[in-house]
Amino acid sequence: MRFVLATANLGKVREMRSVLSELGIDVVSRGEVGVDIVVEETGSTFLENATLKAKAICDASGLPAIADDSGLIVDALGGEPGVYSSTYGGEHLSDDERCAYLIEKMKNMEQRSAKFVCTIVCAFPDGRIISSQGECVGKIALSPSGEGGFGYDPVFVPNGFLKTMAQLTPEEKNAISHRGKALNAFMQVVC
Repeated sequence: MRFVLATANLGKVREMRSVLSELGIDVVSRGEVGVDIVVEETGSTFLENATLKAKAICDASGLPAIADDSGLIVDALGGEPGVYSSTYGGEHLSDDERCAYLIEKMKNMEQRSAKFVCTIVCAFPDGRIISSQGECVGKIALSPSGEGGFGYDPVFVPNGFLKTMAQLTPEEKNAISHRGKALNAFMQVVC
């Protein structure tokens, strides 16, 4: 069975395709099936936003659609940026600027614990919906490091590591990441 990935984020497409292909799932990007729509993320939770995206892409493509909504939850900031991770500090900011904004907000804070959260939702043409979630716990670094990954990877140090997510190999990252864990949990439900 083929699944279409609902995301337009190329970093997420790479990660999800890598993990899902290792699990034997045939995936295509939404661009490969000619779907070019913008889905408003009006939900207040990761689950609500992922469901909105999965249903819209499933309806538009006629294929089962896998969507994720994910973000960074920082304890010292009361859970920010959360579902607003991709627009934190302003929609116009680049990933590097967003990381700098987060580091500046946390200046002089000793409490640096945080976690990445990912919710995966798959919508099927017959109306079925399945979901899974994964988390990666760690802390916010004092400054960005590394060239790999995307988003907040350069400022997030996962527990058990002395380097940021952006410094991990793709294989290391997929093994511990919130998205990798959510995709693996998704496979347990699908198979």
